[in-house]
Amino acid sequence: MAESRNENTPPSSEPSELLRTARELVPLLARNAEQGERDRRLTDESVKTLTESGMFRLAVPKRYGGHEASLRTLVDVSATLAEGDGSASWVVAVGNSLTWVTSLFPEQAQDELFGAGPDTRLSGVLTPSATAERVDGGYRVSGRWHYASGSWHADWSLIGFPVPDSSGQIVDQGIALIPAADYTVEDTWFVAGMRATGSNCVVAQDVFVPDHRVVSVPKAMAGDYPVQRSGGPHPRSAFVQFLTAAPLVAPQLGLARAALRFVGEKSAEKAITFTYFEKQRDSTAFQLRVAEAAQKIDTAHLHVQRAAADIDAAARRGEALDTPGRIRARADLSGAIGHVTEAIDILLTAHGAGAFAEANPLQRIWRDSAVSARHAILQPSMIKELYGKTLLGVEEQISPLV
Repeated sequence: MAESRNENTPPSSEPSELLRTARELVPLLARNAEQGERDRRLTDESVKTLTESGMFRLAVPKRYGGHEASLRTLVDVSATLAEGDGSASWVVAVGNSLTWVTSLFPEQAQDELFGAGPDTRLSGVLTPSATAERVDGGYRVSGRWHYASGSWHADWSLIGFPVPDSSGQIVDQGIALIPAADYTVEDTWFVAGMRATGSNCVVAQDVFVPDHRVVSVPKAMAGDYPVQRSGGPHPRSAFVQFLTAAPLVAPQLGLARAALRFVGEKSAEKAITFTYFEKQRDSTAFQLRVAEAAQKIDTAHLHVQRAAADIDAAARRGEALDTPGRIRARADLSGAIGHVTEAIDILLTAHGAGAFAEANPLQRIWRDSAVSARHAILQPSMIKELYGKTLLGVEEQISPLV
């Protein structure tokens, strides 16, 4: 599954340079998006170019040659890539988020992943859909994990499992790193949107995982990470919030921007049927709808930027983001998705029924956004309830993902 690496010099780790690189990739990703959707995986050209451009090393620690980018930078870069292809952005964002998770592991595990180079690609599923047995020096794990985005292109996977003690009693929930040689990928990703993400089922049978490749999920969510000998502040970021902002929300921002740009460009040549308007852009009603969509997209960006700023600032201070801050960040991120969904719906209606032609990229943007917006972590009603309880001082716990 792993592909050959290119040893070209990576771009600078400066956020502006990373964003410039992402912007330069947008035309290529857009050109390959339709083929990727047909194949239900990213094209080889897209994967190769993303890798050579350093897009899979955004979250890799600098000591291994990575960029060790802030959450805000990862969000901005991923959103930019989504302007070309939502699936490509999703795979990059998920891969980098899982790479960030590996920065929480003991450095022996990090050495195994990145010691030979920073372009190792990851997929994974943190849901503990597995069985495990405690053995000398680690665990023997078997399971099936849906839905592992980027599975076709990954060198390693992060998988969740219930952690037993020597008697078989479950004492923790863990995440483990396993190399591609130790698992298979079942082709199960047949969906309406985000088709090229290749979010298939990873299957492992009686795989040995040494102790140094296991991390406790409850401890990670609480900010109790293993002590590192080196590295910057970003591995101290809020766990659930980081894994929501980068892979789940950032691509949505780019999809919304792409939809707004496409509808605006076409409005100069597209008439409004059954009216005297030969150009949509000349209609006041059309102008109002575009302005409404743009404001919703802007609102989504502002909420995501606030969440990323709060998470990055706490990490720089070397502190765990407090509970109210974590819940507000989750509310910001989930709310942003609502604004994006509404904006894209407005733009579809404004553009007209032609948006649903297979040749029209707007319908793919709509499907990609609609599918990814339904990710379980984003549950808008539940997160609003969490936020409301926090604002009102109600201590009832309704979710472990705080």
